[in-house]
Amino acid sequence: MTQNIRPGDVLRAAQAGSVVLPVCDHYSGVEARMKKSLALQAEMAQEFGACVFDVTLDCEDGAPVGGESEHAALVTELALAAAPGMRVGVRVHPVDHAAFDADVATIAGRAGLKLSHIMVPKVESLADVVRAAAALDAAGAQDLPLQVLIESPLAVHNAFDIASHPRVQSLSFGLMDFVSAHAGAIPAEGMAAAGQFAHPLVVRAKLDIASAAHAYGKVPSHCVVTEFNDIDAMRAAAGRAANEFGYTRMWSIHPNQIRPILEAFAPGERQIEIAAKIVAAAERANWAPVSFEGVLHDRASYRLYWQVLERAHATGRALPPEAKAWFAAPATS
Repeated sequence: MTQNIRPGDVLRAAQAGSVVLPVCDHYSGVEARMKKSLALQAEMAQEFGACVFDVTLDCEDGAPVGGESEHAALVTELALAAAPGMRVGVRVHPVDHAAFDADVATIAGRAGLKLSHIMVPKVESLADVVRAAAALDAAGAQDLPLQVLIESPLAVHNAFDIASHPRVQSLSFGLMDFVSAHAGAIPAEGMAAAGQFAHPLVVRAKLDIASAAHAYGKVPSHCVVTEFNDIDAMRAAAGRAANEFGYTRMWSIHPNQIRPILEAFAPGERQIEIAAKIVAAAERANWAPVSFEGVLHDRASYRLYWQVLERAHATGRALPPEAKAWFAAPATS
């Protein structure tokens, strides 16, 4: 068997798991909060031994009207000053906003090599993604990934086309704008921590977005919980997003929400232990089928258990010694 090959190199499917991102994406747009977010990201990376959440600096809601260019310059400087190895993205204005091109030219043009992604809000169609990708290319950021926000009924309808674009890494659900786009047909409770899991139109949108993302190997990112002081509500929403709705990532809008998201999306100790044993047995068998505790496993289940280990690593969970070795160094063939 070829030595030093990570299981992921053997177990990559045509789609599932082709993009792996931290399970939490933390948003802030006010200067003081953006600086605190970046400092917290670096602190928790030291604590967990990995960058366990993204920081996305916000231009769309963070920039004052008339001050878009100054705000774009600010987030560019903050991104450039981020600690080495940290994942920092920026949400720019929508493609039809007057500030979009200037946002991209400033931010991607100057900090493209430092950024992990550009988030584009209010994407309605594949044409909007093509427009955004062309703007990044024009700014010299040809390799910078796009993440997109699905925020309207039309965008949900087009979610599969949007997810198909090779530049798109992740689809996020924009709950607040989605509810508002229904002209009062969805009550305000549809925006709440509990109501967003009860209203049929919201539930259908969440499932459609998750399905579209998984169909193309992209990451579905769950929407916000605005009741940021209600940790129980946050835990419940994150748990349902992870375990019932197919999401592998979630937004945070307050530092109090980061750890509950990490906990909800992290596999348990028993899951990690079983996954490590099965993947190790598969590796010893050169990825042929094996029997584990009376159950037959092959590459289909190996992929699932490898994804459990990737999630454990991404959330800073303790790994058994054999699993630690798989994440210790880049793969060689």
